[in-house]
Amino acid sequence: MRWEQGRRSENVEDRRGMGVSRGVAGGGIGTILLVLLALYFGVDPSIILDQSPLQTPEPPSRSAPYSGSPEENRLAEFVSVVLADTEDTWQALFRSMGKNYEEPRLVLFSGAVQSACGLASAAVGPFYCPADRKLYIDLSFYRDLQQKFGAPGDFAQAYVIAHEVGHHVQNLLGVAEKIHSLRSRAGEAEANRLSVMMELQADCLSGVWTHHANKARKILEEGDIEEALNAASSIGDDRLQRQSRGYVTPDSFTHGSSAQRVRWFKRGFETGDVGQCNTFSSEKL
Repeated sequence: MRWEQGRRSENVEDRRGMGVSRGVAGGGIGTILLVLLALYFGVDPSIILDQSPLQTPEPPSRSAPYSGSPEENRLAEFVSVVLADTEDTWQALFRSMGKNYEEPRLVLFSGAVQSACGLASAAVGPFYCPADRKLYIDLSFYRDLQQKFGAPGDFAQAYVIAHEVGHHVQNLLGVAEKIHSLRSRAGEAEANRLSVMMELQADCLSGVWTHHANKARKILEEGDIEEALNAASSIGDDRLQRQSRGYVTPDSFTHGSSAQRVRWFKRGFETGDVGQCNTFSSEKL
């Protein structure tokens, strides 16, 4: 991915090296992702508590300047550039829809973090919290993406950010609130099905970003799309369940199969059309 000359975002909040206070989890579709990732990584999902709203907590102060490794600091810069590119892309797309795009903030943390969706360990992976409209990532996840999931490459890393920004887009468009309301009244199987649709739509929206970012700024290099498709495939429910359990139970899927995740990312990338990402009315996921 060609990113070194890209604009750096002003919406990065660096909490690396900060401690966290205990808090109560809650709020929106971000909790679904937290629980799922907790299960994938063998973390007790009880750390993710109820769905009740919570006021955004004040971030802790850092007692001394954080000094990351050169590799980690380069990743932090990379994430800032990717976030900036999503800002530029979605600003333009929202203007074309006659809407205003409110840029999310991205929080870098290490170990654990307090968000308006609760206290989360780094083991849960990257997540978006709709209650405070922030993305959260411990950069060590990228090591796991390569080593545990077998998805190396900088564009695989960019895909992770773009997917979480896709959840922010859903939040701004009112999709997240509507689906959360439906899930709260649904049985387990239907709630899981709605969650899959949410995640696949976020995959499609990440493809839409890729389409327009490359068209405007030529960010892609040879092999980048393959990296993103490999990442999408590597975190499909079927592959993750087979790795952790040895068998697959489709009724428990909450993010979609590898094939579904690849298919929806490709739809967004090939069309560049947000309207093509309506997983909720599609006959085939």
